Parts: sequence; C-alpha cells; structure tokens
Amino acid sequence: MVKHQPLQVYEKQVFVSFVTGIYGCRWKRYQRSQDDSSKWECTWFVILCSSFLLLLFWAYFWLVAQNDFNEFNWSVYNRSGEWRDETIPILASTTVGFSYITFLMILAFFHISLGQQLNLYWVHKIGVLATLLTTISGVVSVDDIWGDEWDILLVSLQSTAPFLHIGALATVTAISWLVAGYVVRRERSNFQVVVLVTYIIILVAVYLAPLSFNCPCIMDRHGLKPRPDIIGRRGAPMLAPENTMLSFNRALQHGASSLEADVTISADGIPFLMRDRTLRRTTDVSKVFPSRQNEDASFFNWTEIRSLNAGQWFLESDPYWTVDTLTARERSRIGNQTVCSLVEMLRLVSRSNSSALLNIHKPPPEHPRSRNWFMDTLWAVQKAGISQKRVRTVTWTPDTDRGRVRGLQQTANEKLSVEEIRQRGITSLTLHYSKASHKDVQEYLANNVSVTVYPVNEPWLYSILWCSGVPSVSSDAPQVLRKVPYPIWLMSQTAYDFIWISSDLVSLAIVIGIFCFQNYHTIRWRMSGMQNYNPEQIMLSAVTRQTSRDVNIMKEKLIFSELNNGLSSTEELSLYPENGYARYSHGGLSR
Repeated sequence: MVKHQPLQVYEKQVFVSFVTGIYGCRWKRYQRSQDDSSKWECTWFVILCSSFLLLLFWAYFWLVAQNDFNEFNWSVYNRSGEWRDETIPILASTTVGFSYITFLMILAFFHISLGQQLNLYWVHKIGVLATLLTTISGVVSVDDIWGDEWDILLVSLQSTAPFLHIGALATVTAISWLVAGYVVRRERSNFQVVVLVTYIIILVAVYLAPLSFNCPCIMDRHGLKPRPDIIGRRGAPMLAPENTMLSFNRALQHGASSLEADVTISADGIPFLMRDRTLRRTTDVSKVFPSRQNEDASFFNWTEIRSLNAGQWFLESDPYWTVDTLTARERSRIGNQTVCSLVEMLRLVSRSNSSALLNIHKPPPEHPRSRNWFMDTLWAVQKAGISQKRVRTVTWTPDTDRGRVRGLQQTANEKLSVEEIRQRGITSLTLHYSKASHKDVQEYLANNVSVTVYPVNEPWLYSILWCSGVPSVSSDAPQVLRKVPYPIWLMSQTAYDFIWISSDLVSLAIVIGIFCFQNYHTIRWRMSGMQNYNPEQIMLSAVTRQTSRDVNIMKEKLIFSELNNGLSSTEELSLYPENGYARYSHGGLSR
C-alpha cells in the first residue's frame, strides 16, 4: 500500500501577508518569493537606511534645539522681515517623515528575518526619495540660516551620551540576529565576510565609545558647586512681552536673582529697552507711524516711543506658545504694556535688591547722541539711584569706548584668555553655552573671573552647566529652571564604569549566544540523516527540472517530514540541486 502525502501544506500566513503587502504590495502567496533580493532592491534598502539615519540625526537636532527655538525664529525674522513661527512646520514634517521611514525600516527588517525579497512598492520609493530630499534641503537651509546651532549637538552629548550609548548597544545587539542569520545560514561568500567584519568593527566601536565621553555630571556628589543663579533674560519673555516692566516683574517672581536687558539710546538721549534694530516686531509702529516702520529705533524720540503699544504683538504672535495658559486678567495687562525705559527697569532692580546686566547698543554714527551715548547711560544709572556695583554692562563696541563707562562693572561677550581679561580690566564674561567648556569655566573661576552662560532654557542644559560649576545663567525661562532643584542626573565615575562594563559584557554574551544558536541549528540541519524517503514524493520533486530556492526548500521540508514518519533505513536519497534531478535507490533499484 502506497502512502500518499501532500507535496506542501498551504497554511494561512497572515503576518507574512501583512508585512509583504504593506512593504511591497504583495498580498497573495504566489506573489512572494524567498529568492535573494536583486541589486536594485538592495540599493533601495540602502537608500531607506540612509534616510532613516539622516532623519534620526535631524530629529535629535530639533529635540535638543528646543532651547533656542526663539533664537531661530528671530534669525528668520531678521532675514525676511516677517515674524513667523517656523519651527511648527519643521517639527510637523519631521515627525511625519520619521514615523513613516521608521515603519518602513521595521517592515524591511521583518522581510530579512522571514527570508522574503525586499521588493519595495513604487509608491514607497517615491515617498522615501521625497523624504530624503526634503531632509537634505532642511539641513542645508539650517546650515545657511542658523549654522552656529550645530554646536548644540556636541553640547547635548555631555548630557545624553551615556543614554545614547545604552540605546546604541541595544540596537547593535538586536541586529546581531539578522547578521548571524545572513552569515551562518548561507554558503560562504566574500560579501558575507565584509558584512561580518563591518558588524564586528561597529560592535567594538560601540563598546569602547564611553572612553571618549566628557560628561560633567559624572562626578562625585560632594564636588557639586552651588546652584547657578538665574538671570531673567529680557525678563520672563515666555510669560510676558520681552523688555517690559511686566516681564521683569514676572522674572523676579519666579526666582530670578538678576535681570538682563537690551539698551538703545533714543534720538533725544533717553536709554530705553529694545532688542531689535527696528520697532516692527515688538510694537505697533506699523499702525502709528506706518511710513517709519523700517526706520532704526534709535532715531525715534522718547515721546514717540512711549506712544507705542509693546504688548499686543505678544498676544497675536504667541512666540513661545504660552498665551493659552494666561488668564483674562493677565492678557489684559499684557495688552496695555508700553516700551520700558532703562530708568524704570533699574529702579525695579534697586527695589528688589537684585542686579542688572545691560547689553548696550551703540547708536550709528549719524545718530544725534552717537558721541554721548555713554553719558546718557550713566545718567540713567544715577537717576535710578542704584549702586554702580550692581550694574554690569556688555558694550557692543571696540575697547576704545570701554574707558568711557568707568565705574560700571565691565563684561565681555567673547571668549578671552585670562591675560587679556586682566589687561582690559574685565571682571566677568558672558558666553554662549557652546563656548563655555567645562575646562574653560574651571580656569576662569580659578582666576576669580565670573562667568554667565546664555541662553539656558532647558533643564538638561542647566544641569550640565551646574555640574560644570557655572555661577550664573541667563534664561528666557526662569519659571522652568526654578523647578530644577538638583541636576537631572548625577553619577560617580565608579558607578558609571560599572554600568558601562556590565552593559558591554551582557551585550557580548547575547551576541555570542545568538551566533552559537544560529550555527547550532545549521550544524544540526547539515548533520542530520537524510537517507530514507518515500519514493512517490521524490518522483514528484523530480518533476521540476529547473532549480530554484523555493523548490529546494520544499524538498527539504518533505525530507524532514518523512524522517519523522520513521521510514526504513534501506531507502536512500541523493539530491542534486545543481541540476534539479533526484535519485532514489531501494533494494538495489535506482532512478
């Protein structure tokens, strides 16, 4: 009696259909193939991986660049002359593009693990290419408009590097399953050797990456300096219009120990507070003086400046997305703000027993007060009745003008050596966070030079500057930094070394285990006996004369199924996949 057995059992493969259907629009079983992917499809997989890595970098950049969103919008405004929140479309498109590319990457890895061809659907090819080109154009645009902002990536690594290392470690460990499957379960080739060597190099690089980390918060807790003082940069501009009395009051209410303002001299010699060259962005000058809206702010007299509204723009543009959190009473007060004079701001500083940091903008040469601007500033300080020791000035002028404001504490806004600081008679530095390295800060403090770092709006940046020993920071968000009573994370060198080495050892053990597991099944498959088979099945398999990977896999499945049925040891089978023939012998007979 001949035992009949189906050639192959067709089972429903819902998951495989889902993966191949969405990725390559291959929903039916007959549309799928386990042959090797073509070079063209492999090229598209490389493009997909490149798009993912670029978008990952792009998304990380905008995540840490939140500290400077308003600076970006201000840079765009200075170029275009129109105030728009350009971060919204950038963040929206980045989120959509990153989610789309990540989803395709997951489907591609499922294809590799399931042995399916990487046939990317043409619609997805267009989407991947469009996303890649859009991201590249975004990188080029940011480099042109905001090129200095790339420095924040290196600064952020001082805080995120230990955590990014754990994420990279988990990623390369998980990828070892795909690498092992590709290298072990196929016939040896030069490309497999390249893949294996490349993976080992990347693995070793990730394991040793912490040797290059420079994280200030990896330190002994006893060496932590006092909490940095918070300076209200133009007040609290997230809660009220910048450089207004309401904004300065809000900053003091939220724990600011000092106030920073931008000083401009009016045509009649009255110092007032204005950041921009013109009055367009922060006042209603386009309505009151439409013909003069592009004129330099310093050419208006104080009466004209005082007649402008300096709060309504804040409610309309909502530069920090905070207007919705304000009460009706707060909005009413904001809508009635006027341009603040330096005297008013200094009187508030005097009453609150705090200090002031003034960024003084020298008037242009044709200005009526171009030769007397320093006397106008000293006059305002004296009129406010505040001690000159509590006022620091940052003059955007050559050193020849520094001597004219003697009596006020001199501050430089550039990175200088200790010798230059002493020669110029400077008592403190105001530095951008990208220029305030841990080593430089320690050197300045050791030589009794105070350092203020700006702009610091995010807790992670405030934390690493705290660990670096910075005595004060200038912030647009004192209400946010007030809620940081301790660095976000602080770890001793011994504890971090233990976590680092332990993580590497666990990863190495998992990778070795995966390679051994994959190799074990391969050895077992090759060493298992394949001598006894049903002659009817062999005849059916021999019908196909042209070889393919699917036919060979089908034959192997039939062979293993018959082994489980316990055929007699007198039956022998020899498969010749190179020409598609099968030979069967039983009791001296052969085909």
